[in-house]
Order: sequence, then C-alpha cells, then structure tokens
Amino acid sequence: MAQYTKHPVKAPPTAPERESTGQLLLRGYGILVFVVAFAHTALYNLVGVYGAGAVMILLTLAALAIGIPMIARAEPHPFPWRRLPWSALGYVALALVSVAWSQWRLPTALTWLLLAAVTVNALLIAHAFSWHEIVRALASAFKWILGLSLALELWVSLVLHGPLLPNFLTLPDGDIDPHWYWVRNNLLDGDRIQGIVGNSNVLAIISLFAIVTFGVRFALRARWRTTLVMWMVLAAYMLFRASSATTYVCALAAAVVLMVALLIRRARTPDARARIYAICGGAVAVVVAVVIVFHRPLFELLGRSADLTGRTDVIWTKVLERAGTHPVFGNGFSSPWIPTDPAFDGWIIDHGITVFHAHNMWLDVLMQLGVVGVMLMAAAYLGLLWRAWFFAADRPRWNLRADRPYSPLTLLPLLFTVILLVQGLAESTPIMLWGWLMLVLFSFKIKSVPLVGVGLSEQSRVTERGSRARRIP
Repeated sequence: MAQYTKHPVKAPPTAPERESTGQLLLRGYGILVFVVAFAHTALYNLVGVYGAGAVMILLTLAALAIGIPMIARAEPHPFPWRRLPWSALGYVALALVSVAWSQWRLPTALTWLLLAAVTVNALLIAHAFSWHEIVRALASAFKWILGLSLALELWVSLVLHGPLLPNFLTLPDGDIDPHWYWVRNNLLDGDRIQGIVGNSNVLAIISLFAIVTFGVRFALRARWRTTLVMWMVLAAYMLFRASSATTYVCALAAAVVLMVALLIRRARTPDARARIYAICGGAVAVVVAVVIVFHRPLFELLGRSADLTGRTDVIWTKVLERAGTHPVFGNGFSSPWIPTDPAFDGWIIDHGITVFHAHNMWLDVLMQLGVVGVMLMAAAYLGLLWRAWFFAADRPRWNLRADRPYSPLTLLPLLFTVILLVQGLAESTPIMLWGWLMLVLFSFKIKSVPLVGVGLSEQSRVTERGSRARRIP
C-alpha cells in the first residue's frame, strides 16, 4: 500500500486556499457599486427616482458599515489619511458650503448627498480593494451592463415589437418624442441603440471603458482569455451601434495616449524620452490647431453640426450668462440639475425635455461653484492625470533594481482619465456619479498605492478561483 515516507521530498499536497464569505461579499459589493454608478439611468428607468435614491442610500450605509470597522481595526492595512485626494474633497466641502448662498438650495442639498455617497463608496473601494481586484470588479460590472443591454434590446425587438418607456409604462396614443423612450427598438433596423442605460451616448462611453478594461485583463493573461475577446467584440459592437461622436473622439485620444505611453516605456535613455515628448507635444499642438481652424467640416464628418448639436448657441450661452451673475463662488452646487426645480424647469429645453447639465464639465462647475470650484476641479483632474501618467510610464522601482517589468494594469487609470477629460468637453458626466467615482477612486489609490503588487495593501490574497495574484518580486 502506497504511503508517504518519513522523509518526503516536498510537503504533502493540500487543497487550494479559498475565499472567505466576507471576501466574496466585499467583492460583490464593489461590483454592485460600479453597476449602480455606471448604469444609474437604468436604475432610474426601472424603479424610478425614489427607488434609485433608496438603492444609493443602502449602498452608502453598507459602505459605512463595512468601512468604519475596517478602518478601526486597520484592515487590510492602516487607512492612509495623509494620502486622501484633498483637491476632490475640497470640492465636496465647497459644494456643501454653497448651500449658504445657493440660488437653488433644495437641489444643492439633494445632489450634494449624492456626491457625498459616491465619494464615500469610492474611498472604501480604493482602500479595501487591491489594484487587481478593482480591475476585476470593473470588468464584471461592464459584463453585467453590456449583457443586460443586449438582452433588453433583443427582448424589445423580438418580443415587445415596439419601443419601451421608462418604468414599463404603457405607450400613450399619438406621437411621442423618441427621447422619452427607454429603448427605441432600433436593434434590427440599424439605427442607434440605447441599451439598458437608455442613452446612446452613455452606452457608447461605457462600451469604450469596457474595451479598455477587458484589454488590460487580456494583457494581464487573466483566465478565460477567449471569453474576454468575445466580451470585447460585444463592447465594440455596442460602441459602433451607439454611434456617439464624442465617444469616437475619446477613443482616438485614448489610442494616441496609449501609443505615446508605450513608446515612452520602450525609451532606454532620458534623451530618448525627451525626444518622444517633444515630437508628440508638437503633433498634439498641430492637431489642436487643425481642429480649431477646420472644426466645421470635422464636426460634419462626425455627423454633428458646427454648434455641437445646439451646445454653443443655446446651452453654453445660457450657462455662461448665469455663471456671470456670481463668477467667484457660483450660484450653488447642483450636479445634476433638478429638472423639476423652478430654477431649472423650462430654463433650457431640448426635444421638449428640460436639460439637466451643461454638456461641458468646466462650464457646469463655473456656473455652480464659480472660479474657485473650477480651480479645485482642475487641481483634482490635473493631479490625477499627472500621477496616472507616471504611474503608467515609469518602471516600477523601489530599490536599486531597475529592470522590473511594466504591468499592463498601470495603463488603465491613465486611459480612463484621458477619456473622462475629453468627454468633459462635451458632457458633464465626468463630475457626476461614475465620472466622480473614477476620479476619487483612482486619485486615492494611486497616491496610497503607487506600485502594483507592492506594499501592505497589495499583499497577495485569495481573490479569484483559489488563485493568488502574482506580486512583483
């Protein structure tokens, strides 16, 4: 009968270590936060404004219930108070103080609670999750959103055979503006689709984020790489069918930045890096000049009018007029605008719907919190862009060894930040919900954990199917 000798060559085989229930619940919480943040319009269309608010309250209470004991026990590591994103938190504080002079105090109070809730959840995820866990949670959230979007579009086209209104309301008699629909039943006729988020532009930008995330996971040699390729194909299809000009520009900007970052990584000497910076900087200056001079034909090529579909002539003009009344500290925080409040109801109308943001993050901040708010927001985003660039471009190093390999994961914060900044020129979403979530999360994470897989917060732990994340030696 076979048996182990008294002098075995190696230790007896043991079962692989598995995740605890607490770890599984924590990961599920992170995925749920990302789904709720990115697909907030789907939640609104499903359960209404009060239901969506209740979900956000429950998530914030869960974050506090998880985070406070974790910080008190210094788990999984001491909370890095000195590494908090102070510019972003200063913006949150200014938004709260603006209640004192706000021209719309109820919207200020309500939307500040939403901003605070997103901030709390972002800080907890950045503290409790490692870099690999954040990317995995993002990938899982995007899979849910894209999968449910495809399922809803198929159900509307093959079963319902007609457009779908929010909250599954019955279609009224007579014509109705298509902008009111949750899903317009365009999957089979070749027109723009909306997915579960109910908005083509939002679906397109989520698809772009998903492509970046899946690509990073693929480069990290994650399990089920063939499945990842299939998800990337679905995300690319959704991006194409959503047909958002803003997202196409964001994708182009992200591709250029990715190319430059990879060139910088291949540079062997500081002089080589300097030449790449000079050449790319000159190329960017030329492209910006061309866009300024030839913006009309370029916008028409993208299927958009020269005034960016009414932004410059209508929305931005009125926003600037209101911003000029209180230029220093603004008129009061409200992101998004509350369409039912008298200050916004009927102020700017598009397709019969009251507009709820300025379609430009900087003009929106200027109107709400003035020049002071713009300075804080610029400090937050430029600080993140600066750190994200060197997080991606610099070789990981904490001692004399200078030949450690780059991690594909370090490219993700940089690409997300570039996409948000470019999108912010035509949308205000980078200062709300998922945009703000990404800003706070990446700002805090890069400051507190500047090296992937190194430090107390990045210690190997059981995270997926019994395997451990590989650490940098």
